[in-house]
Formats: sequence, structure tokens, C-alpha cells
Amino acid sequence: MSRVILITGSVLGLLSIVLGAFGAHGLKELVAVEALQTFETGVKYQMYHALLLLFVGSTSLINVKHKTLIFYLTLIGVILFSGSIYGLATNTLTHFNFKNIGFVTPLGGVLLIAAWSIILIGFFKNKNN
Repeated sequence: MSRVILITGSVLGLLSIVLGAFGAHGLKELVAVEALQTFETGVKYQMYHALLLLFVGSTSLINVKHKTLIFYLTLIGVILFSGSIYGLATNTLTHFNFKNIGFVTPLGGVLLIAAWSIILIGFFKNKNN
């Protein structure tokens, strides 16, 4: 599972760089400043959680059961949180009204919080120094 977590973290990190560059250069003239700032928020949170997955996949401080749960919570959380933010920020460019599915943004945030909570609880329960 660690290999899958590391690969996923790497892909999310790579995509956040690509999306950040796209936002800074490709969207600059197409959307309002506020929408661009919103898009950048999605990129930042995606990168934060890519780094989290790289840590989770490479540490022995977290057991396999918790790694698996953290992986799924983080992956789904990033897709819902950052993905919906990307859609909302580019709403004026598409024919789909992303405001109709904007409720998934906080749901994604809750999943990300849950992943971090599992890490914290695991560290408290860890009997090793």
C-alpha cells in the first residue's frame, strides 16, 4: 500500500504544479481575480495533501490499517475539495453550473480533517518514542 500512497502523492503534487501554472498563466485573463484566488486555494490544498501522502507512504510511524484509511480519506477529500474549487473558480468558462454541486467542497474538507485526525490519534497511541 505504501507504494500506491507514494505514487498517488507524487501524481497529486505533479498535478498541483501543472494546475498552479495553468491558473497563473492560462486563467489570468479569463476569470476574475477572486476566482483566480479561489483556484489557487484549491492548488495549495492539493499540494499540502500531496506532501501529506508522501509522508504517510514513507513513514513507519503509522500502521498499515491507518495508512490505508488516511490514503482514501485524503484522496477523496482532495478530489471533492480541490476539484470542486477548480470547478467553482472556472464556472464562468463552462456550460455546467458548479454552484449546484458546491456542497461537496465542505464534505471534502471534512474528509481531509478526518485524515489528519487519524494521524494525530495514531501518534498519541504509538507506544514507541
